[in-house]
Amino acid sequence: MITLKNVVLRRGTKVLLDSASTVINPGEKVGLVGRNGAGKSSLFALLNGSLHEDGGEFSVPPQWRLAQVAQDMPETSQGATDFVVDGDTVLLAAQAEVTAAEASDDGERMAHAYMALHDAGAHDARARAQALILGLGFKTTELDNPVDSFSGGWRMRLQLARALMCPSELMLLDEPTNHLDLDALVWLEAWLQRYAGTMLVISHDREFLDAVTGVTIHIENAKLNRYGANYSKFEDMRAEQMELQQASFAKQQEKIAHLQKFIDRFKAKASKAKQAQSRVKALARMERVAPLLAEADFSFEFKEPANLPNPMLSLQEASFGYPAPEDAPAGTPPTVIVQRVNKSVLAGQRIGILGANGQGKSTVVKTVARALAPIAGEITEGKGLNIGYFAQQELDVLRPADNPLEHMIQLARECTAAGKLSGQSTREQDLRGFLGGFNFSGDMVKQAVGSMSGGEKARLVLCMLVWQRPNLLLLDEPTNHLDLATREALSMALNEFEGTVMLVSHDRALLRAVCDEFWLVARGGISPFDGDLDDYQRYLLDEAKRQREALKAAPAPAPAPAAQVAAPAPASAAQRKQDAQRRQEQAERLRPLRKQIEKLDRSMAALAEEKAALEQRLAQPLPPAEMAEAGRRLKQVGEQLALQEEEWLSLSEQLETS
Repeated sequence: MITLKNVVLRRGTKVLLDSASTVINPGEKVGLVGRNGAGKSSLFALLNGSLHEDGGEFSVPPQWRLAQVAQDMPETSQGATDFVVDGDTVLLAAQAEVTAAEASDDGERMAHAYMALHDAGAHDARARAQALILGLGFKTTELDNPVDSFSGGWRMRLQLARALMCPSELMLLDEPTNHLDLDALVWLEAWLQRYAGTMLVISHDREFLDAVTGVTIHIENAKLNRYGANYSKFEDMRAEQMELQQASFAKQQEKIAHLQKFIDRFKAKASKAKQAQSRVKALARMERVAPLLAEADFSFEFKEPANLPNPMLSLQEASFGYPAPEDAPAGTPPTVIVQRVNKSVLAGQRIGILGANGQGKSTVVKTVARALAPIAGEITEGKGLNIGYFAQQELDVLRPADNPLEHMIQLARECTAAGKLSGQSTREQDLRGFLGGFNFSGDMVKQAVGSMSGGEKARLVLCMLVWQRPNLLLLDEPTNHLDLATREALSMALNEFEGTVMLVSHDRALLRAVCDEFWLVARGGISPFDGDLDDYQRYLLDEAKRQREALKAAPAPAPAPAAQVAAPAPASAAQRKQDAQRRQEQAERLRPLRKQIEKLDRSMAALAEEKAALEQRLAQPLPPAEMAEAGRRLKQVGEQLALQEEEWLSLSEQLETS
């Protein structure tokens, strides 16, 4: 197990942990939460050995192997599959030993080396790596593309795949969902739920934390507070604790005031001096309850739009995609991704845009935002339409050398020149005040954007978006760098926004809170999705299975130039109805199987917890009778756990092949 006992941890002059203690048992999946700057990443650095404690005791079992996502951007021409295979450190060591054994011409050493290579899984390493790569959203045609041919977000996915490839007893994941779409996120959750080792996760996605963790460690006031629950239950438990603490503080303050009143009244009276003195001593001995210091809430709101055209947009036979590259031969057709869309966007609608990776969600949003021209058809805008667009790459558009105030001044000038002001003040003092509402106050308004964190940059983009008073919000993955408090503030602001919202996000909590209807971008078209996000997750798993089966069944065609690949026709209404009916029937058929698996999950978790407690107990000095009884029970628990694991694997295999 991992043990921290009275640990002190500093970064420079700042004390991040002060006499902090906790225990993480083998096999536990832990969510590490706390405010930005509380020390989450520094605790990871302590666990991976790049930081050392400044006091106290800290230990990780020396035999545990560590896997974590490298934070540097890989720059290599190595193929994607080979890059991920190299994440298997055991396999690399076995391959190195085979090379050394062959060079030594030692027959016995070579035999052992080949056996170790087989045990390391050399025979299926590429298949395992490719399963990880495909699960994280890559296409089969990209499996051997050079790593440096991908954009930054995709290269970070390869770093994640490389970490998952590494055999480990301890896994550290710092914001693993930042660069993932919802389909890749669903796949990652399923993979991590099967991971057998100990895992610590830093994430600002509450549904992801709920799905993959069963323990929460909260860093607060330089202490580690452990809760035996996932994030949502942790919030409830902490709220109860805060209420109790506040009530205890108020009650104690009343008692202190009563004692002090007696002291003040009778300290000068000889007949009461002894009683007054005893109350002075009682006050001195009293262990004070700390007042509740709630975390500072962050909130903002969108100003009422100057006007609300209805409809906002009208799409007639619209096709979305990319024009032919400038260096393409004359006559090269454009790449069409989504075609023949007929839709209206009305005032006040809250639309969540769903779709598996590569189906065209961002392309549709970019075209509506005027960043791309439609390939065919028409997009008719309502009179007075004012679009606020938050793009995935928006943080890259910020000017690193400029500060937040300079960004706001430049934005005010551009809006004034374009005649797009809607009553906003452009005075520098008012712009400073507006920035202050987004927690850019004091020296921060003069801090270069390049030195800010991803969350601070995202908050600045939100600030600039709100200032423009849009009536149509197009948000493409707005939460990638936002912490939980800012995500909650964004959710509340969007719910109170009087205009129209079109949202692409992998944050299911935000989608559930904000959207009241969904559009599905799939198979070259856009259709309404009549279901909730749980239905959509099942749809993604079904779609992934369908694609795998199609790949197995179809002969590999000769690759065609990307610009000449025709988009598939959108599914007909009858086909969509048939698909929905098939999904419903399958869900009904598999429900008993899922219930059995859930029951086993709960039972295995309880057995694992009992096993860890027994192992901890046996590590202490015990009377012989108690030690024998604990040993017998440990053996029983181990056998039950092994049987249930076999049953779980069998049922899971049935579920996957159904």
